Amino acid sequence: MPLIIDPTMIPEEGMTLQGELAADIFAFPTHDEAVPVSPLHYHILAQRFGSELLLTGCLSATFELTCVVTMQRFLQTIRLERAAIAVELETEQALDISDYLREEIVIEMPNDPRCDEGDVPMECKINSLHLILDKTPETDADSSPPLAGDHRWSALDALHNRNDNI
Repeated sequence: MPLIIDPTMIPEEGMTLQGELAADIFAFPTHDEAVPVSPLHYHILAQRFGSELLLTGCLSATFELTCVVTMQRFLQTIRLERAAIAVELETEQALDISDYLREEIVIEMPNDPRCDEGDVPMECKINSLHLILDKTPETDADSSPPLAGDHRWSALDALHNRNDNI
C-alpha cells in the first residue's frame, strides 16, 4: 500500500503522518535470511522547504534473522527514533514516500546479526562441535570432538625420546 503525499497540500508548519505499511513492502527475495514479521510503523512529520521534502520522526519494523554465530533464528526490531529523510521534489505532483521509509529501515539492519542483540537476547556462543575441521565419514557435527593430543607427531616424538648415540 503506497503512502502518498501531495507537496502542495503540506501546511507551513508541516503535517504529521502516522500508521503502518504492510510487511510485504520489504519485498526481500525468498532465499533471504531476513524475514519481516511486522508492518513498518511510522510516526513522522512532513515539512516542505522550497523544492525539498523533509521527513522526520520514528520508524520501526521487526524481522526474524539468523544469528551468524549460533545459526539460531531470533527476532530483532529495527527502531529509528530520530529518522531524517530529505527528498528532492522534482515536480509539484504527489509522490509515494513508502520506499524512502523502507530504505531507512533496511539500511539500519545488521550485516552480521547476533542473537544476543535480539529483542529477547539469547546466549550467543558457538557450539564447539561446529569447529571440527577434519570431518570424515566417522566424524560429523553430531560426533564428539577428537581426543586431546595430535597423533601425527607421535613418530617424531618417538625419535626425540630415543637414546641413540650417533
